[in-house]
Amino acid sequence: MKIIDKIALVLVIIGAINWGLIGIFNFNLVELIFGNMTVLSRIVYALVGISGLWAIKLLFDND
Repeated sequence: MKIIDKIALVLVIIGAINWGLIGIFNFNLVELIFGNMTVLSRIVYALVGISGLWAIKLLFDND
C-alpha cells in the first residue's frame, strides 16, 4: 500500500469517527477543535471528502 493510500485511509477513518460521533452523540469533533466552519475546519472536511473519493480507487486495486 502506497503512502498516499495510507494517508487517505487514515483521513477516511477520521471522517467516519466524526460522523459516528455526530450521529450517536450529536458531537462534532472537527467543529470542537477547529471552530464552526472556519477555514481550517473546511480544509479538514475537504481533505476527508477527497480521501473518500481516493478510497474508491482502493476497492479496485489488485495489489
